[in-house]
Amino acid sequence: MKPIIAITMGDAAGVGPEIIVKALQNQAVYDQCRPVVIGDAQIMKRALFFTQSGLTIRSISAIEDAAFEKSTVDVLDLALLDADLPVGNVSKEAGHAAFLFLKKGIELANDGKIDAICTAPLNKEALHLAGHKYPGHTEILAALTGTEDYAMMLTAPTLRVIHVTTHVGLVKAVELITPERVYNVIQLADQTLRKAGIDSPKIAVCGINPHAGENGLFGDGEEASKIEPAVEKAQGEGILVSGPMPADTLFYRAVRGDFDIVVAMYHDQGHAPIKVLGLEAGVNITVGLPIIRTSVDHGTAFDIAGTGTADEQSLLEAIRQAAELAPKR
Repeated sequence: MKPIIAITMGDAAGVGPEIIVKALQNQAVYDQCRPVVIGDAQIMKRALFFTQSGLTIRSISAIEDAAFEKSTVDVLDLALLDADLPVGNVSKEAGHAAFLFLKKGIELANDGKIDAICTAPLNKEALHLAGHKYPGHTEILAALTGTEDYAMMLTAPTLRVIHVTTHVGLVKAVELITPERVYNVIQLADQTLRKAGIDSPKIAVCGINPHAGENGLFGDGEEASKIEPAVEKAQGEGILVSGPMPADTLFYRAVRGDFDIVVAMYHDQGHAPIKVLGLEAGVNITVGLPIIRTSVDHGTAFDIAGTGTADEQSLLEAIRQAAELAPKR
């Protein structure tokens, strides 16, 4: 049986509903999985108008009611929003709904009724206005599943990156980088790629400072105190890991094929190379969770919401990877 993939609608004022409609027009999605949307049926119907889609929206109250037919989008309708919610604006209503869509997906995954979650983008400001003080999807998933050791992994066709820290300021990020955390992320990278079928993953670890500190010339010895002990410990356990290495050349080497995955120390160090390779191809995967979760690697794009022009390619790739990673029934 093909896995059931729940696509959470994300922030209703953004492009999430539109890219979902555009993605679900593709036969390839139905060849890979059985998709169902968790969101608001009225908002999804509005997205049909924005995208000039010939699909039909079908409101359901339980996963068991889904038909999984290409011409019809099954929407597990939580009915939380007004149909005339303004597009392109931050609102606490949309932020609260986006949180509850994700919460419902987690509950369904925990109950074994779906096999993976694929998330459309939410807006952090709207989330916070609604009283949900999380930096983003990753942290919500970790909190609601009781997961302590987790990490954000970004993938593109020629590059994989996993992060030691993500949604914190740079000064705070350096503080949070510890040998224990770096070691845990190296382990997560190794375990994740082995599960994906790579028998002996080659892992490279970025430094923090320019030229990875250049033997103490730059910085205050962070590479020696925070990263090297973790790398040595992992190497002692047989993990094929190298580093710390200068980030300015490491990503080139990884794209060339020298490494299977790069461990980035902070948000922009890892995100920038992936996004240079193309937003349409990037996918966000939360590793370490008890459930499978993938996501588009872009935001709500309020500036083009409602125009029907948002590109669905990242969502198509996220759905594909969710189906690939999902446990087989």
